[in-house]
Amino acid sequence: MNKVLVANRGEIALRIMRSLKEMGIKTVAVYSEADRIAPHVRFADEAVLLGPAASSESYLVMDKIIEASLKLAVDGIHPGYGFLSENAIFAEKVKKAGITFIGPSSKAINMMGNKLAAKAAAHAYQVPMLPGTPNAISDKKEAEKIAIEIGFPVLIKAAAGGGGKGMRVVQKAEELSEQMDRAISEAQASFGDGSVFLEKYVGAPRHIEIQVLSDTHGNHLYLFERECSIQRRHQKVVEEAPSAILTPEKRKEMGEAAVRIARACDYAGAGTVEFLMDENLDFFFLEMNTRLQVEHPVTEMITGIDLVKEQVKIARGEHLSFTQEDLKIHGHAIELRIYAEDPSNNFLPDIGNLKTYRTPDGPGIRVDSGYEEGMDIPVYYDPMIAKLSVHSNTRTEAIAKMLRAIDDYKIEGVRNTLSFGKFVMQHEAFISGHFDTGFVPKYFTASVLEKSTNEGAEVASILASFLHSKQNKKHSDHTPLSTTSPWIKRREKR
Repeated sequence: MNKVLVANRGEIALRIMRSLKEMGIKTVAVYSEADRIAPHVRFADEAVLLGPAASSESYLVMDKIIEASLKLAVDGIHPGYGFLSENAIFAEKVKKAGITFIGPSSKAINMMGNKLAAKAAAHAYQVPMLPGTPNAISDKKEAEKIAIEIGFPVLIKAAAGGGGKGMRVVQKAEELSEQMDRAISEAQASFGDGSVFLEKYVGAPRHIEIQVLSDTHGNHLYLFERECSIQRRHQKVVEEAPSAILTPEKRKEMGEAAVRIARACDYAGAGTVEFLMDENLDFFFLEMNTRLQVEHPVTEMITGIDLVKEQVKIARGEHLSFTQEDLKIHGHAIELRIYAEDPSNNFLPDIGNLKTYRTPDGPGIRVDSGYEEGMDIPVYYDPMIAKLSVHSNTRTEAIAKMLRAIDDYKIEGVRNTLSFGKFVMQHEAFISGHFDTGFVPKYFTASVLEKSTNEGAEVASILASFLHSKQNKKHSDHTPLSTTSPWIKRREKR
């Protein structure tokens, strides 16, 4: 594989190209008119204009991407994440054009892309699942009967959904009919498929996912877990690896369940199996993402494995060069997604010019960004500016490092989520490891940003004291912090 086209934009396109260049592979960028001067375009060996700014006229036009690939004689296409990365039709078109798709087969994408098909596969391979309907349901009376059997609250979910679209929580039977209509309508508008199903709603779950790697020779392994429970609108904003609550036994159990899912769809490449975990540490299959995840840097940091390079090697037909026994967890990593959003106004997206844009640096700090100072944040795409990831020996040290990195990150010209990230890092629920997917609605309001800023110096002192005491006691930092945290004690005295 001598030349690869990256069918994406921004930070992920740039991140992929860097690994490709280290492998001695030439790179081809694609871009829209809005991205003419983007860093990923300048970094690539060659670049192709796809069309106008709208993704429907550029990054989502399969035939234009394949035409450019054939014209420039590329050997492979890497889709990144988002856009066409989980589009089975695109994967099949790439294959028929005689180009290697750096990702799983269209069959695997199809199977895992439909939540009902994925649930059926999980059931066949004895992976734990939440009680619910095995098939799509449209009969409201039948849905009500099943919901009563499952027990309220229940969750209505789009079969072809993702990102919280077509999802409704129903607390009682009287609400079911209206919420089903809304979920079906939203699913049809978002995915062109109005199929929905029911499952038991877990009120305060943890969102934990397992990174898997599978080659074309039947070898499958897991690269441990990522905790993704800090979310807004069902979308992740803070991720860490490993989780603060998993025991080695539970980690192994979840990892082996994820590998069974990969086997179920004859997977090849990098993928992620997502689970919900309740307060008893029982876990349930949620879905599989058949692509590289946004939060993959934290896994790379704790394992030392470059996931993009592994994707390329697998696509070239190589065997995995390491075994499950070779993999070890090294330290702790945390990632903060930095969005052009206003956290004080319900996280509404913001646009504008990056008048000041300076990123932090230092040992154990990684910034994946597709922007530079002076660039505009366009309205056409996802509002993520960058991903800030840190790595240290322990979770407590990683939190302290993230706080320092946030303070060193300078963004002026657009509202952004740096202040929200700082709020999370300073909150006792996050510090103690006692949090779930309800963290944002439970703890966060616009008014707390000002308060958390005023308490910043105090928290830094508390963290330093906590770090010192933990180092002296030589406790493992891979278990939840106890409620004897000095932060919690300080708050209880108030």
